[in-house]
Amino acid sequence: MTGAILARHAAGGAGTTGGQAEQATLAALLRCCVREVAGPRGQVWPAGRYLTLRLAGELLRVPVSGGLALRLDGPAERLERGRWLALTADRLVRLAEAELAGSGAGRNDEFAGQVARSRSAIAQLLGARAAARPPDDPWLASEQALVHGHPFHPAPKARGGDGWLRYAPEAHAAFPLRLLAVRDDVRAAGGDTGAIDRLGTAPPGHTLLPAHPWQLELLAAELAAPLADGRLADLGEVPGPAVPTSSVRTVYAPGAGACLKFSLDVRITNCVRKNSWYELAGAVELTARLAPLFAALADRFPGTRWLPEPGYRSAALGTRLVEGLGVIVRAAPWAVTGPGVTPVLAGALAALDGGRWSGAVPDAVVAAVRRDPVRWWTAYVDRVAPPVLDAYFRHGVVLECHLQNVLVGLDAGGLPVEAVFRDLEGAKLVAGRHEVSALPGPVAAALTYDAARGWHRVVYCLLVNHLAEIAATVARLAGPAGADRPGRSGPSSAGRAGAGHPATDGLLAELWARARDRLDRHAADHGRPPALADLLAGVPLPAKANLATRWARAADRDAGYVPVANPLSAAHPGAHP
Repeated sequence: MTGAILARHAAGGAGTTGGQAEQATLAALLRCCVREVAGPRGQVWPAGRYLTLRLAGELLRVPVSGGLALRLDGPAERLERGRWLALTADRLVRLAEAELAGSGAGRNDEFAGQVARSRSAIAQLLGARAAARPPDDPWLASEQALVHGHPFHPAPKARGGDGWLRYAPEAHAAFPLRLLAVRDDVRAAGGDTGAIDRLGTAPPGHTLLPAHPWQLELLAAELAAPLADGRLADLGEVPGPAVPTSSVRTVYAPGAGACLKFSLDVRITNCVRKNSWYELAGAVELTARLAPLFAALADRFPGTRWLPEPGYRSAALGTRLVEGLGVIVRAAPWAVTGPGVTPVLAGALAALDGGRWSGAVPDAVVAAVRRDPVRWWTAYVDRVAPPVLDAYFRHGVVLECHLQNVLVGLDAGGLPVEAVFRDLEGAKLVAGRHEVSALPGPVAAALTYDAARGWHRVVYCLLVNHLAEIAATVARLAGPAGADRPGRSGPSSAGRAGAGHPATDGLLAELWARARDRLDRHAADHGRPPALADLLAGVPLPAKANLATRWARAADRDAGYVPVANPLSAAHPGAHP
């Protein structure tokens, strides 16, 4: 889609998409307030089918289901003079500001603007999608399905810079990359980058260097001199469009047969998305170190796959351009999935639109979930959870298995048969279990977590960010229709606070009971390490505090955690925060 068409639909879409954007914005911020503000202060409680909370002195309520995922089943309201009135996102922002500032967390004059820009971005994305055609490739369609963004982020679609819509995956964007040539005496590279050479032919004495067109716009001033003196050459556009994936800056380049992870000097949600010099080297280092790990995981857990990042290229023109022009080569999922297996982004499987999966999810998956949700869920847990836990306990490796870093391989019948792990920026080595002393200090620091921090990251990504969202979606899709399904445990857990449907709530509890059984077996295989035994005993889970991080204007790596109820506990099956 051209920039002109995108701009036209961005301008004209507010009237038809503004309501959806408002509701998505309100829902995300309200979840954050429950989890990070009202919940920890004991200001959340059930009231019939509603979840009720007090924020900055006001009483709010909303019908919810989905347990830990906190899905909103109706409009949020506020109590005023004995009457329940509609709650708006703007009013909720003011309440959150008052609560946070009044609790000693300081002030943040940027916060309301970030939430407003995120709401505007969602409206623009919805307008652009209405006139765009999604990719025919089911994997790429799933990558472009995350219109509402992170469900527990106060500004899930906040992003900096101008002209972002033409590059947005959620708008079904596709665009040609620009192809530079870097003179060989100023080339920076590591590992195997042969996939890049499929994109064209470099002039003698030069090496090809693909670039994201948006990044070139952002770096125009810094690039002027090296383009003028010949250290860089602009070879024009790469034939054929590249397709952005869910992270915005990583694209699938058909000509290379690979994914390319670029730097973008803009803030997207919490971070400025650039490849720091130590991350370029770290990707190659981790690929070499993790190759035997994933071979062992695939042998122990058939269906385990990963997307290696074998090399990077850039231009040695100072730190700013080394990082700004740095591109990491990543394998594409179709190259690693088995015959007849379709990779789909886990985030797309977690997201519902009006109680339904988007067109990015194959029809066979919908049918499989509704036919036997417990079987589908058990297969899902078996593919995703054991490799992550085994990597941590047996190998001392943290896999950042959140919803955007895992692809699920589906067979022709829609059942999960593979799990594909990606993005080595989030993968870490547990300090003390790997020798990193020979690496440069910043590279070693970027590659390691201490054991406690690593375990928190594993538990948050696997259970809170990932499995809780998938479980809520499965229960919503299959719950009411599955109330009389043979073998169901019945509605013994139904009627919990905020349950939209007793059958949905009962199914959610059953799903978590099955997950607990599978993880219990895995714990036995490892001799029941204390951290895993505590998890199964129901200790609270760590949930990333995105609201507090944005309020403090802190770096994402410094984000803290808040405790939330553990749905693996028999006492709190499927509990909400």
